[in-house]
Amino acid sequence: MAEDPSGIRGREFFCSWSGGKDSCLALYRAISSGARPRCLLTILAEDGRRTMSHWLPVEFIEAQARSLGVPLVTRSATWESYEAAFSDALAEIAAGGTKDGVFGDIDIAEHREWVERVCGSAGIAAHEPLWGGERSALLDEFIGAGFKAKIVAVRDDILGREFLGREIDRSAIEGIAAAGADLSGERGEYHTAVTDGPIFAFPLRIEAAAEHARNGYRFLDVKVS
Repeated sequence: MAEDPSGIRGREFFCSWSGGKDSCLALYRAISSGARPRCLLTILAEDGRRTMSHWLPVEFIEAQARSLGVPLVTRSATWESYEAAFSDALAEIAAGGTKDGVFGDIDIAEHREWVERVCGSAGIAAHEPLWGGERSALLDEFIGAGFKAKIVAVRDDILGREFLGREIDRSAIEGIAAAGADLSGERGEYHTAVTDGPIFAFPLRIEAAAEHARNGYRFLDVKVS
Protein backbone atom coordinates (compact mmCIF):
# COMPACT_ATOMS: atom_id res chain seq x y z
CA MET A 1 0.00 0.00 0.00
CA ALA A 2 1.27 3.47 -0.92
CA GLU A 3 2.09 6.20 1.56
CA ASP A 4 -0.79 8.39 2.69
CA PRO A 5 0.57 11.96 2.76
CA SER A 6 -2.89 13.52 2.54
CA GLY A 7 -4.36 11.46 5.39
CA ILE A 8 -7.22 9.87 3.48
CA ARG A 9 -6.54 6.15 4.00
CA GLY A 10 -9.66 4.12 4.74
CA ARG A 11 -12.07 6.91 3.80
CA GLU A 12 -14.58 7.29 0.99
CA PHE A 13 -14.01 10.29 -1.23
CA PHE A 14 -15.14 12.06 -4.36
CA CYS A 15 -12.58 13.12 -6.96
CA SER A 16 -12.77 16.42 -8.81
CA TRP A 17 -12.44 15.05 -12.32
CA SER A 18 -11.30 16.90 -15.45
CA GLY A 19 -10.54 13.77 -17.44
CA GLY A 20 -6.87 14.76 -17.58
CA LYS A 21 -3.61 13.45 -16.17
CA ASP A 22 -3.42 15.39 -12.89
CA SER A 23 -6.87 14.52 -11.60
CA CYS A 24 -6.20 10.93 -12.69
CA LEU A 25 -2.88 10.73 -10.84
CA ALA A 26 -4.49 12.23 -7.74
CA LEU A 27 -7.24 9.59 -7.93
CA TYR A 28 -4.63 6.85 -8.39
CA ARG A 29 -2.60 8.02 -5.38
CA ALA A 30 -5.70 8.19 -3.21
CA ILE A 31 -6.79 4.68 -4.22
CA SER A 32 -3.25 3.35 -3.77
CA SER A 33 -3.17 4.73 -0.23
CA GLY A 34 -6.26 2.71 0.69
CA ALA A 35 -9.06 5.23 0.15
CA ARG A 36 -12.25 4.36 -1.74
CA PRO A 37 -13.68 6.52 -4.55
CA ARG A 38 -17.40 7.17 -4.15
CA CYS A 39 -17.86 9.32 -7.25
CA LEU A 40 -16.21 11.61 -9.78
CA LEU A 41 -17.36 15.24 -10.01
CA THR A 42 -17.15 17.06 -13.34
CA ILE A 43 -18.46 20.52 -14.19
CA LEU A 44 -19.76 20.81 -17.73
CA ALA A 45 -20.37 23.85 -19.90
CA GLU A 46 -23.81 25.42 -19.77
CA ASP A 47 -25.26 23.16 -22.49
CA GLY A 48 -24.03 20.04 -20.69
CA ARG A 49 -22.23 18.70 -23.74
CA ARG A 50 -18.56 19.36 -22.88
CA THR A 51 -16.33 19.84 -19.85
CA MET A 52 -15.52 23.40 -18.84
CA SER A 53 -11.74 23.46 -19.02
CA HIS A 54 -10.60 20.60 -21.27
CA TRP A 55 -13.61 20.91 -23.62
CA LEU A 56 -13.98 17.13 -23.67
CA PRO A 57 -17.33 15.67 -24.79
CA VAL A 58 -19.44 14.38 -21.94
CA GLU A 59 -19.56 10.98 -23.67
CA PHE A 60 -15.80 10.65 -23.15
CA ILE A 61 -16.03 11.50 -19.44
CA GLU A 62 -18.86 9.00 -19.07
CA ALA A 63 -16.74 6.32 -20.77
CA GLN A 64 -13.86 7.07 -18.38
CA ALA A 65 -16.20 6.68 -15.41
CA ARG A 66 -17.43 3.32 -16.71
CA SER A 67 -13.88 2.04 -17.18
CA LEU A 68 -12.91 3.28 -13.72
CA GLY A 69 -16.03 1.73 -12.21
CA VAL A 70 -16.83 4.97 -10.37
CA PRO A 71 -20.16 6.85 -10.66
CA LEU A 72 -20.08 10.26 -12.32
CA VAL A 73 -21.74 13.36 -10.87
CA THR A 74 -22.05 16.39 -13.16
CA ARG A 75 -23.33 19.92 -13.08
CA SER A 76 -23.64 22.43 -15.92
CA ALA A 77 -22.47 26.01 -15.48
CA THR A 78 -20.94 29.14 -16.92
CA TRP A 79 -17.70 30.46 -15.45
CA GLU A 80 -19.84 32.99 -13.57
CA SER A 81 -22.01 30.26 -12.03
CA TYR A 82 -19.20 27.70 -11.60
CA GLU A 83 -18.83 28.06 -7.85
CA ALA A 84 -22.57 27.84 -7.25
CA ALA A 85 -22.83 24.71 -9.39
CA PHE A 86 -19.82 23.12 -7.69
CA SER A 87 -21.20 23.93 -4.25
CA ASP A 88 -24.57 22.43 -5.19
CA ALA A 89 -22.84 19.19 -6.18
CA LEU A 90 -20.83 19.19 -2.94
CA ALA A 91 -24.02 19.51 -0.92
CA GLU A 92 -25.43 16.43 -2.69
CA ILE A 93 -22.22 14.47 -2.16
CA ALA A 94 -21.98 15.42 1.51
CA ALA A 95 -25.64 14.52 2.06
CA GLY A 96 -24.79 11.04 0.79
CA GLY A 97 -22.22 10.66 3.54
CA THR A 98 -18.99 11.44 1.68
CA LYS A 99 -16.94 13.95 3.65
CA ASP A 100 -13.63 13.92 1.75
CA GLY A 101 -12.63 15.23 -1.68
CA VAL A 102 -9.52 14.69 -3.80
CA PHE A 103 -8.10 17.31 -6.16
CA GLY A 104 -5.21 17.36 -8.62
CA ASP A 105 -3.63 20.74 -7.93
CA ILE A 106 0.16 20.91 -7.73
CA ASP A 107 1.20 24.30 -6.39
CA ILE A 108 -1.11 27.18 -7.35
CA ALA A 109 -2.07 28.61 -3.98
CA GLU A 110 -5.25 30.38 -5.12
CA HIS A 111 -6.61 27.09 -6.48
CA ARG A 112 -6.03 25.34 -3.18
CA GLU A 113 -7.54 28.23 -1.23
CA TRP A 114 -10.68 28.09 -3.38
CA VAL A 115 -10.97 24.31 -3.02
CA GLU A 116 -10.58 24.44 0.75
CA ARG A 117 -13.10 27.27 1.06
CA VAL A 118 -15.90 25.69 -1.00
CA CYS A 119 -15.31 22.24 0.47
CA GLY A 120 -15.19 23.63 3.99
CA SER A 121 -18.55 25.31 3.47
CA ALA A 122 -20.01 21.91 2.61
CA GLY A 123 -18.37 20.15 5.56
CA ILE A 124 -15.94 18.30 3.29
CA ALA A 125 -12.19 17.93 3.85
CA ALA A 126 -10.14 18.70 0.74
CA HIS A 127 -7.09 16.55 -0.04
CA GLU A 128 -4.35 17.40 -2.54
CA PRO A 129 -2.24 14.24 -3.15
CA LEU A 130 -0.01 15.94 -5.75
CA TRP A 131 0.63 19.11 -3.78
CA GLY A 132 4.23 20.29 -3.87
CA GLY A 133 5.27 17.58 -6.29
CA GLU A 134 8.12 18.20 -8.71
CA ARG A 135 6.81 18.35 -12.28
CA SER A 136 9.18 15.84 -13.86
CA ALA A 137 8.70 13.39 -11.00
CA LEU A 138 4.91 13.54 -11.29
CA LEU A 139 5.04 12.96 -15.04
CA ASP A 140 7.50 10.11 -14.60
CA GLU A 141 5.15 8.54 -12.05
CA PHE A 142 2.18 8.92 -14.38
CA ILE A 143 3.98 7.37 -17.34
CA GLY A 144 5.78 4.74 -15.26
CA ALA A 145 2.52 3.52 -13.72
CA GLY A 146 1.25 2.75 -17.20
CA PHE A 147 -1.20 5.58 -17.77
CA LYS A 148 -1.86 6.81 -21.30
CA ALA A 149 -3.03 10.30 -22.14
CA LYS A 150 -3.24 12.50 -25.22
CA ILE A 151 -2.89 16.26 -25.48
CA VAL A 152 -6.31 17.64 -26.42
CA ALA A 153 -5.82 21.39 -25.94
CA VAL A 154 -2.98 23.92 -26.22
CA ARG A 155 -2.71 27.60 -25.52
CA ASP A 156 -2.04 29.27 -28.84
CA ASP A 157 0.52 31.69 -27.45
CA ILE A 158 2.64 28.95 -25.86
CA LEU A 159 2.35 25.63 -27.69
CA GLY A 160 1.80 24.96 -31.38
CA ARG A 161 -0.97 22.88 -32.91
CA GLU A 162 1.58 20.14 -33.64
CA PHE A 163 1.23 19.09 -30.00
CA LEU A 164 -2.46 18.26 -30.40
CA GLY A 165 -3.08 14.54 -30.34
CA ARG A 166 0.41 13.68 -29.05
CA GLU A 167 0.74 10.99 -26.43
CA ILE A 168 2.15 12.17 -23.11
CA ASP A 169 5.53 10.49 -23.18
CA ARG A 170 9.08 11.60 -22.56
CA SER A 171 9.46 12.90 -26.10
CA ALA A 172 6.39 15.10 -25.74
CA ILE A 173 7.60 16.34 -22.35
CA GLU A 174 10.93 17.32 -23.86
CA GLY A 175 9.08 19.27 -26.55
CA ILE A 176 6.92 21.04 -23.96
CA ALA A 177 10.05 22.00 -22.02
CA ALA A 178 11.78 23.26 -25.17
CA ALA A 179 8.77 25.48 -25.88
CA GLY A 180 9.17 27.09 -22.44
CA ALA A 181 5.84 25.81 -21.12
CA ASP A 182 5.16 24.47 -17.65
CA LEU A 183 5.83 20.73 -17.88
CA SER A 184 2.56 19.84 -16.21
CA GLY A 185 0.54 22.61 -17.83
CA GLU A 186 -0.42 23.77 -14.34
CA ARG A 187 -1.51 27.19 -15.58
CA GLY A 188 -3.41 25.84 -18.54
CA GLU A 189 -0.62 25.69 -21.09
CA TYR A 190 -2.09 22.40 -22.28
CA HIS A 191 -4.74 19.87 -21.30
CA THR A 192 -4.90 16.10 -21.63
CA ALA A 193 -7.39 13.24 -21.85
CA VAL A 194 -6.50 9.97 -20.11
CA THR A 195 -7.35 6.86 -22.12
CA ASP A 196 -5.87 3.96 -20.12
CA GLY A 197 -4.00 2.99 -16.99
CA PRO A 198 -3.79 0.63 -14.02
CA ILE A 199 -7.12 1.71 -12.54
CA PHE A 200 -9.00 1.46 -15.86
CA ALA A 201 -10.87 -1.78 -16.59
CA PHE A 202 -10.55 -1.23 -20.32
CA PRO A 203 -8.75 1.29 -22.57
CA LEU A 204 -10.64 4.07 -24.32
CA ARG A 205 -10.07 4.44 -28.03
CA ILE A 206 -10.52 7.96 -29.29
CA GLU A 207 -10.34 9.50 -32.73
CA ALA A 208 -9.77 13.12 -33.63
CA ALA A 209 -12.75 14.58 -35.46
CA ALA A 210 -11.68 18.22 -35.88
CA GLU A 211 -9.84 21.16 -34.34
CA HIS A 212 -11.50 24.21 -32.81
CA ALA A 213 -10.12 27.61 -31.78
CA ARG A 214 -11.73 29.05 -28.66
CA ASN A 215 -10.71 31.69 -26.10
CA GLY A 216 -7.02 31.60 -27.01
CA TYR A 217 -6.88 27.80 -27.11
CA ARG A 218 -6.86 25.23 -29.85
CA PHE A 219 -8.88 22.13 -28.94
CA LEU A 220 -8.90 18.69 -30.47
CA ASP A 221 -12.46 17.43 -30.86
CA VAL A 222 -12.33 13.76 -29.87
CA LYS A 223 -14.85 10.97 -30.16
CA VAL A 224 -14.88 7.64 -28.36
CA SER A 225 -14.61 4.92 -30.99
